[in-house]
Amino acid sequence: MNQITLYTTSTCPYCTMMKNFLLEKGLSFNEVNVQQDPIAAERLVNTTGEMGVPQTEVNGQWVLGFDPEKIIQLLK
Repeated sequence: MNQITLYTTSTCPYCTMMKNFLLEKGLSFNEVNVQQDPIAAERLVNTTGEMGVPQTEVNGQWVLGFDPEKIIQLLK
């Protein structure tokens, strides 16, 4: 089973594209909206060193931005 967490904001078009991609592939994921959860936002920046979204954690590996090919590579 793949573990996928998608970090988003409410106004990010690439976040919407990534959500749609994951849904189209039938992949279950946990979404964390860092715009609504400042503690998660701080934790994300401390973990990855990046402030941009989307950021997607796939099985412990990080993907910055909308990069479906990288997501596919990291799936089990």
